[in-house]
Amino acid sequence: MSPSSQQRQLFDAEPPPWELDEQAEQLVAEIVFSGAPWGPYDYCVPDNLRARLQLGKRVRVALGRGERPMTGYCVKLENRPAGARQLKPILQVIDEQTLLSPHMLRLTAWLADYYLCHWGQALDAAVPAGVRWQAGTREVKFFQLAPHARSQDASLKLTEKQRAIIEALEQSTRPLTLQQLMQRAKVTSAPIQTLRKKQLLEVTSERIMQTDLDDAPLPREANHDLHADQRTALATILSTLNSGQHRTILMHGVTGSGKTEVYIRAIEEVIRFGRQAIVLVPEISLTPQTRQRFRSRFERVAVLHSHLSDKERHYHWQRIARGEVEVIVGARSAIFAPTPHLGLIVIDEEHDGSFKQDSAPRYHARDVAEYRAKAEGLPLVLGSATPSLESWHRAHSGEYTLLTMPVRVYARPLPHVGTIDLRDEFQNRSSRGAVSRPLHQAIHQALREEGQVILLLNRRGFATSIQCPACGHVVECPNCSIALTHHRVEAKAVCHYCDYLIDAPVRCPECNFDGIRYAGLGTQKLEAEIRSRFADVPVLRMDSDTMQKPGSHEEALARFRDGEIKILLGTQMIAKGLDFPNVTLVGVINADTALHFPDFRASERTFQLVTQVAGRTGRGEKGGRVLVQTFSPEHPAIVAALEHDYERFAAGELEVRRRFNYPPFSAMIRLLVRGGLETAAEAFADQLADRVRQATKTCEVETRILGPAPAPLAKLHGKFRFHILLQAADAADLRRVVREAARDLKPPEDVFWAVDVDPLDML
Repeated sequence: MSPSSQQRQLFDAEPPPWELDEQAEQLVAEIVFSGAPWGPYDYCVPDNLRARLQLGKRVRVALGRGERPMTGYCVKLENRPAGARQLKPILQVIDEQTLLSPHMLRLTAWLADYYLCHWGQALDAAVPAGVRWQAGTREVKFFQLAPHARSQDASLKLTEKQRAIIEALEQSTRPLTLQQLMQRAKVTSAPIQTLRKKQLLEVTSERIMQTDLDDAPLPREANHDLHADQRTALATILSTLNSGQHRTILMHGVTGSGKTEVYIRAIEEVIRFGRQAIVLVPEISLTPQTRQRFRSRFERVAVLHSHLSDKERHYHWQRIARGEVEVIVGARSAIFAPTPHLGLIVIDEEHDGSFKQDSAPRYHARDVAEYRAKAEGLPLVLGSATPSLESWHRAHSGEYTLLTMPVRVYARPLPHVGTIDLRDEFQNRSSRGAVSRPLHQAIHQALREEGQVILLLNRRGFATSIQCPACGHVVECPNCSIALTHHRVEAKAVCHYCDYLIDAPVRCPECNFDGIRYAGLGTQKLEAEIRSRFADVPVLRMDSDTMQKPGSHEEALARFRDGEIKILLGTQMIAKGLDFPNVTLVGVINADTALHFPDFRASERTFQLVTQVAGRTGRGEKGGRVLVQTFSPEHPAIVAALEHDYERFAAGELEVRRRFNYPPFSAMIRLLVRGGLETAAEAFADQLADRVRQATKTCEVETRILGPAPAPLAKLHGKFRFHILLQAADAADLRRVVREAARDLKPPEDVFWAVDVDPLDML
C-alpha cells in the first residue's frame, strides 16, 4: 500500500459494515493493526480460542470482503449481548504469552493519543521487532501422555521400551521434547512413534529460545562514600520510594558530582523490596564504562543497545518479562521494558536529544516515562548537569522536585575554561589549520606532563564542502539540498543524510576547472592535522565512520583508558559518558558548529555540548583545563558555559523563550509535508495550513501558525519538504486542532505528511 493511501486512513477508525447477528451473547475482541487500515475492528472469539486469548496477544484475522489475512493486537475483550451485527471470528492466537500488560496497553493508548499517531504504531514501538518475529526461537514438539493412557496402561500389551517411555512421562512434571524423552527412557525414536500411532501420546508444538546467553555478573564493586549533597538527594528519593506515590525528581548535578552513585544506591533499595528499575541513558552513553558500572553492582542486569541482534533483544525481553532481571539499562526504547514489578525509573542526561524518536510514533522517552511512573505510582528521577529548559521550568514551577549537587566528588574543582577568539587567529597570518597556537601549546604541555587530551569537533568527514572557485559551483547531493562532505581516506564525497556516494571530483563537474576547492573542517581533516603536528603521539578518531563495527567503541575507549592513546578526537560521542581521570585537557575546535542553526534550541544545544565535554576533564588528582575555540566568544551560551553557570544561562534563555512564546511557555506541533514533486508538496502544504486555520475557528483555539515554508533542509532523500509550525497555550487544545484539520484529509499520490508533537528538530 502506498504511503499516500496509508495517510488517508489517519485518525479514521470507523468499523466496516456488518451483517445481522442472531446469537444471544458472544465474546468480542477489539483488534488494532500496525498498518493500514489500522482499526480498531471487532471480531468474535470462537469457543476453542477463549482459553488462549488474552489482552496484549496478537491474533490472525481475515479483513474485509477479500478476506485479507492480517495480524493484529487484541486490546479489549468483553461479552456483549445479542446485537444487530454478525462478527467474523478470530482465526488464530499467535502468541503463547501476552506481549503487553494492561499497564502497557494503557501507556500505548495514551502515547497514540498524545503524539497523534495510530495505536498500532505505538504498540509496535513497545514490542521490539525481535519479539514480534520471535527471533532466536525454533518450533519444538513436546510429548505427554494422552488422558486415557494411564487408565489403559494395565490392559495394553506394551514392550519393555514402550513401558519405559510411559514411566518417564509419568514421572515428569512437564512435557518432554523428543531428545529428552529418548534420553530419560533410554530408547530410540521408533517406540515413541509407535505409542503416538496408538494415540497414547499427545504432541504439542511450542516456540522456545535457541540460546541461553552468557550474562555473568562482574566482580562486585564496593559502595563509595557519599558526600553531603549525595546523601540529601538519596534521602529524598528514598522518601518518595517509601511513600509509594509518584513524584518526578530533577537532579541537577555538575559533571563529576556523583549522580550515578545516587542512582545505584536508590536502585539497591528498590531491589531489596523485590522490585525492578529502568535506567535510560543516551545511546551514545552506553559505553563499556556504563555497562561495567551497573553489572559490577547488580547481579541481574540487562543492557539494551543498538548493537544487539534481534535474537539477543528477544532473549532479554523474555527475561525481563519473567522478572528475572533487576535492572534494565538502555536507550529510549527501554522505557517499554515489560517489567512486572517496576519500582523506579531513572533517566540520566535527560536533556539529550536522542530520547526523542524521529519517526512515528515520534515520542519523547522522558514524557513517556513520566506518564508510566504516574500510572504505576513510582518515582521518576531525571539527572543532568545541563537539564532541558522544559524540565528546569517545571522544577521551578513546582511540578518537579529539584535537587542540586553543585560540588564534585572529593571536592575536586571544576576545570578552568578559557576561550580562543578565532577572529583574532584568522587575522594572524602565522596561524594555520584547525588548531590555534594557544591550543597547540596547551596540547604540548598536557602531553609533556603525562596527561591525555580530548578534542571535540562535531562534524565528521574531511572537508564539509566542495566548491569550484572558477564558476562557484558547489557539489551537492542530488537527493538532498545539502553539500556533499569529502571523505579523504575513502576518496569519496558523501551525503550524511541519505548516504549518496560518489568519487571525490578532481575537476569541477560544471566547468571542468582543475582547481576545485575542498573547504570546511571535519574530523578526518582534524585527525590529519593532529597526526602531522604530533607525529610521535598515538591519536585515535571516534565518529560514526570509524565506530561502525560491533565492539569498536569498546575497543577504542579501552585503549584510551589504558593510556595507549594520548589524544582522542571525535564528534559528540566523546562528549558524554566518559570518566577518565588522566584527561587534563579538553579542546573544543569550533563551538559554533550548531550555534547559528535556524532552530530556537540552537543556543541550548551549544551550551549543553560545551559544558558536557568540559566535564570530561579535571576528574583526577591532576586537575584539568578546557579551551574553547569560537568566532562568538561573547555569545551568552558560550559565556555561561565558560563559567559553568547553568542557572545564568537558563535564566537568560528562558526570558528569550518567554518573549517569543516558545516552549516551555507554549505547546508546539510541527507539520511536515514531503513529496517527489515540489509543486504538489507545496500545494498540499498550503491546503493543510488552510485546514488548520479553519480548525482553529471550529475548535475556538487561539493558535499561532507559521508557514507553510520550505524546511531548512528543503530536500531530503529525493523529497521536497515544507513545514508548518503551530503554537498554542494548551497542548490538548493544539492536538484537538490538528485532529480536526486531519479529518477526512486525503493527500495526493506521492505526498506524505507527518505530525511531530513537541518537536526537537526544526531542520
